[in-house]
Amino acid sequence: MPTCLPTVLRRCHACASGRFRANGKFRVNANHKLLDAWLLVLCTACGDTAKLAVLERMNVRSVRPGLLDRMHDNDPGLAAELLQDPGVRRRNRIALDWDDAWRLDTGGSDHLDREVIDVSVRFAARIPVRPVRLIAEGFGLPRAEVGRLIAEGKLVSAVRLSGRLSGDFTFTLKR
Repeated sequence: MPTCLPTVLRRCHACASGRFRANGKFRVNANHKLLDAWLLVLCTACGDTAKLAVLERMNVRSVRPGLLDRMHDNDPGLAAELLQDPGVRRRNRIALDWDDAWRLDTGGSDHLDREVIDVSVRFAARIPVRPVRLIAEGFGLPRAEVGRLIAEGKLVSAVRLSGRLSGDFTFTLKR
């Protein structure tokens, strides 16, 4: 599950840094019947503000009132939703870095002594993670050990565990 907003990867025009942090603040500007809205992000190196376009030249009547209220309230949940929206990321030419922005909830450690463990992983948000890292962290194992278990066939799944995933999956660990 996410613990904070991800880092936005984009070049800063002031200091050439490549990392911004979103704090959940929006800027909304109306010009007659047209509306523009931006998500504000701050450069991690110099603190300069950049704007990520959310709405551009939209008719005010076509924007849902609830969405507009959330922008005026600087809703961090809305910021998280918009950062995960592929259209917003493509329009603003940004990528996200989820390192240190999520935590693993294992539900306790009473399952570690079983011979066969069936695990179902559910994502609270579409966060791209490496399953090998997730399994290693959840079971308290080194990543090399998890790789060895996969190679020996003691860790099996219907999905490929060596890449990145952002959707739910299951796996079985045989000790």
